[in-house]
Amino acid sequence: MEKKWIVKAPGDPACVSRISSELGIDYPLANLLVQRGIDTFEKAKEFFRPSLDNLYNPFLMKDMDKAVRRLDKALSGGEKILIYGDYDVDGTTAVALVFSYLRNFTKSLDFYIPDRYSEGYGISYKGIDFAAENGFSLVVALDCGIKSVEKVEYASSLGVDFIICDHHLADEEIPHACAVLNPKRHDCDYPFKELSGCGVGFKFMQAYAMYKDIPFESVLPLLDLVAVSIASDLVSVIGENRILAHYGLLRLNEAPRTGLKSIIRLSGLDAHSITIDDIVFKIGPRINAAGRMESGRTAVELLISRNENEARNIGNTINTHNNDRKSIDREITHDALRMVAEDPEFKSKKASVVYNPKWHKGVVGIVASRLVEAYYRPTIVLTKSNGLITGSARSIPGFDLYEAIESCADLLENFGGHMYAAGLTLKEENLERFGERFESFVAHKVTSELMTPFVIIDTYLDFKQITPKFFRILKQFQPFGPDNLSPVFISENVYDNGNGKKIGAGEGHLKLELVQEDRPFDYISAIAFNNSSHFEYMHAGNPVDICYTIAENYYRGIANMQLRIKDIRERGDFLDSKRP
Repeated sequence: MEKKWIVKAPGDPACVSRISSELGIDYPLANLLVQRGIDTFEKAKEFFRPSLDNLYNPFLMKDMDKAVRRLDKALSGGEKILIYGDYDVDGTTAVALVFSYLRNFTKSLDFYIPDRYSEGYGISYKGIDFAAENGFSLVVALDCGIKSVEKVEYASSLGVDFIICDHHLADEEIPHACAVLNPKRHDCDYPFKELSGCGVGFKFMQAYAMYKDIPFESVLPLLDLVAVSIASDLVSVIGENRILAHYGLLRLNEAPRTGLKSIIRLSGLDAHSITIDDIVFKIGPRINAAGRMESGRTAVELLISRNENEARNIGNTINTHNNDRKSIDREITHDALRMVAEDPEFKSKKASVVYNPKWHKGVVGIVASRLVEAYYRPTIVLTKSNGLITGSARSIPGFDLYEAIESCADLLENFGGHMYAAGLTLKEENLERFGERFESFVAHKVTSELMTPFVIIDTYLDFKQITPKFFRILKQFQPFGPDNLSPVFISENVYDNGNGKKIGAGEGHLKLELVQEDRPFDYISAIAFNNSSHFEYMHAGNPVDICYTIAENYYRGIANMQLRIKDIRERGDFLDSKRP
């Protein structure tokens, strides 16, 4: 599918020149800063030198004082406390974080992860009954609970109090818990709204340390878990999250907790400098695999482990789950792609809704993402579980998936999520009507422009500008993620030097050595996934334009710079924005 190339407007030339001069950096790098709103020396200093001193006071969050007092009452009174969280990476890291910290103050502590298949997402009646039957008088719910009004009331009737720590969108009615910590509450003035669920848990523990005059250094070992959650949950990597991710990555690289060290080894990252991308593609999926294939409890047991042998054994189990998950994922993706392609109404539809009662519930979200990549349209993948149809939805940039699903709320038993990803459950008799109404909503809202895949490009760059100093400073733009994405560059009129080849399963990818005319002997290594259709053209010595990011590639423990090509165009193809 051909992509539209959109080149951003350059920063104001006078401002870019001033930043370039004040910081002593190349013009293209200064332009990247200005494009991101970093247009003064002080802003640049804060960007390049994140400081823990700039974290916000956690007591600025609504109900934080109530949460801390109720927690302190439970700890000082010897109450049994249950740490409750979702089964994905954000939920399990949040549970591990709060459990790891509070076990320093009490032994009357346990954790609970709902079963994906029998309980589903969020606070469950089964979980509340477990707490009541086992004498837990306080439940700290993490990464869930903001919509659990009736369930919190039920818990209260059983003598179980709740502190909710969530980051999902809140309704007008807030559960009547002891405290509800969520920066997205309509009545919460906390300055930063984009914390992960684990991040909210961290702010809670930071507040408790402040309340008890415990040194701030006591919560720093928790930051490796926060970094994993920020990367895996794809929250914004600016503001407070940039600080948390920066210091979390430092800890992940220098002194990770025992359980994460096991995952790092299994991911082949023990000789690397771990980045956000490494978490997204290697660490996060392994942690997630526990909840997808068996139980999220296994992931928490790994993350709180302090015994290397135990962590190694649990890590190996999780790694096996991940391999099984990948195998099932491939099979279901193949079935779902075929199902969409064989739909006689495929070309006239604006959305994809596919259902197979035999599909594995744990991978439908991944499969939905694969279908969006293939067909570039809002997609829902459904299966059957416990007598109901359940599944996951994924969107395309610019289309509000949550709004579309919410418009069908009367046909659903349950739903939740955000603009680009959601989960839902419905009765089988409502499936056909749901599919029709969802398609109708999407067809009326989505535009042809939204349904055209695109690449947003930051700026033009010549190979001669990619110097060691340039790359060294570019790496300091990390951590990358939403709202601070890895810069995308265009280089024009480049050639493969003759050593390019097809690689990967089915030879679908290209490994290239690229040169430009003014430096024909100074090549730059590049990888182009899913672009092997250009091989013959390039192998014949023909020029192309490329858009790409620049990354560090590790091979046998040695780091080298590599271009990661996002798209290739033969010279002469139309560009939407001409080079200034």
